[in-house]
Amino acid sequence: MGLKITNREHMDASPGSLTGASPSQSHVGGVEVKQEDWQQSVDSLLRVAIEQTTEGVIITDVQGTITYVNPAFESMSGYRKSEVIGRTPRMLQSGEHDIAFYRQLWETIRAGRVWRGRFVNRRRDGARYIVDATITPVRDADAHITHYISLQRDVTREVELEEQYRQSQKMEVLGQLTAGIAHDFNNVLTAVNGYAELMQAQLNSDHPAYDIVLKLLRAGQRGADLVRQLLMFSRKQANRPQVLNVNTLITEIEAMLRRIIGEHIQLSTHLAQDLWLIKADPAQIEQIIVNLVVNARDAMPHGGHLSIETANVVLDEHYVSTHLEARPGDYVALIVSDTGVGMSAEVKLHLFEPFFTTKGRGKGTGLGLATVYGIVKQHGGSIWVCSEPGVGTTFKIYLPRLQEDEQIAVCSEVTECPRDGRETILLVEDDPSVRDLTELILRRHGYTVLSAETGREALCLAKEHPGKIDLLLSDIVLPDLSAITLTEQLKRLYPRVKTLYMSGYGYEVIARHLPTLGHITLLRKPFSSTELTRQVRNVLDAPIAAEAWNGVSLPSRSPGHASKKSDSQAPWHRLPRYPQAPDMLRPPLK
Repeated sequence: MGLKITNREHMDASPGSLTGASPSQSHVGGVEVKQEDWQQSVDSLLRVAIEQTTEGVIITDVQGTITYVNPAFESMSGYRKSEVIGRTPRMLQSGEHDIAFYRQLWETIRAGRVWRGRFVNRRRDGARYIVDATITPVRDADAHITHYISLQRDVTREVELEEQYRQSQKMEVLGQLTAGIAHDFNNVLTAVNGYAELMQAQLNSDHPAYDIVLKLLRAGQRGADLVRQLLMFSRKQANRPQVLNVNTLITEIEAMLRRIIGEHIQLSTHLAQDLWLIKADPAQIEQIIVNLVVNARDAMPHGGHLSIETANVVLDEHYVSTHLEARPGDYVALIVSDTGVGMSAEVKLHLFEPFFTTKGRGKGTGLGLATVYGIVKQHGGSIWVCSEPGVGTTFKIYLPRLQEDEQIAVCSEVTECPRDGRETILLVEDDPSVRDLTELILRRHGYTVLSAETGREALCLAKEHPGKIDLLLSDIVLPDLSAITLTEQLKRLYPRVKTLYMSGYGYEVIARHLPTLGHITLLRKPFSSTELTRQVRNVLDAPIAAEAWNGVSLPSRSPGHASKKSDSQAPWHRLPRYPQAPDMLRPPLK
């Protein structure tokens, strides 16, 4: 081993152990042995112990030349003992540590002190691995340092799991933040788009301000598209799940994908036979593929190869133990690989964050991959990325296999133009710009409108109103009363009143505020005047017994009935989404 033990005065003196009874003799299990035999026994024991320990052991001389490594080090690094003896640990360097790091290490151990720290090393096959190390100076009988011994524990898996956990927590916080921002923007956009729409209706096409209003409407629509992408990232945007074969979808859009990437990039598809079906929104899965393809295209400005692959995959307990966000089960894998410029570790850390982009100013909004992440999570899947600078990037997406007993809810959309009405509507909205706009639109379509800022104010208006109230049109989140309380108290006054709720929040927030109201109809902000009047008319014309008319319905969870589905499969996630604008398919990428 290149190291001789010379000082044993402090060996364990417990019965049955090696002892330090006298300089010339010792006892092993009560049997007298000579000092020479005792020393050989200790050396043999230490050698076997070091060979069998699960921690890597490296012994070097004072110049840093390796004189011994144990089998655990061989397993950890991928190097055989014969390949490292006589060399220095520099062969393991990954480039993660600077000169100052190694200078401080050597200054510590040369001064006779113990160094403790973490190395990011590189295996024989080029893969990185992380070790927690303790380097101790070894002295001879004259107290001169003759060797250094390093004990190393492989913590690669632990570090990866910790990083996955931190990343998932960060993404969750970002999701909550973006959902709140989206709600506020939805209120603003409702007013901006609504008033612009009203102004457009009052102008002739040859009016000098007509083109200005059109540009205002287009800008407002782009803002609404961005909000929808934010809600997708935060997993709070509704989808319309259908039975879907991913192979069929890829085949249908392959021609479009080839036009997107251009002739300088070769596209190949490898689609698994007998691919399992999934439950997913086809438009959103298409958006995932398009976003990843555009991402790959931008990573290969001088050409390259793009591959799209599908497969049936079973994620077992071993896999999910190293991938925190994965769950065991049957999945359909969607794999998109490119031979582009690749990404650094730092870029990968921020890859799925909204508004993060490495593209130049004005060349992307930074929501493309964030949207992909949100859609995958909303469908109960997981996404992983492997990338090396100069080599390329691979995205692996796992979407849950459709189970035979799952039922897909399909909601129909109404496209006919709404007619005007003469009914009375109680409008409750705490945002004054949205309230004023909504009242103006409804009055222009013949309705009588009672407007209130809070739930209590609405109840006061209802008590004082001499006639009947046909519809409660209320924001879900009010500053005083909950939507449930307002509805229940209003129905005591007007048992036949119908309800239509509106909100700029995502569906998870809505479900928390309306957990026991049964089926409801929801108007999503920002809405146009046509969407508003159509939903109002649909609700008013629907039979009183049916509370789930056209639009968005939220089935209730009855008390005491435990659902077998996870939250991501809960009924309020099976909701129709408003049509995506074409801009949604233009992902800002790396």
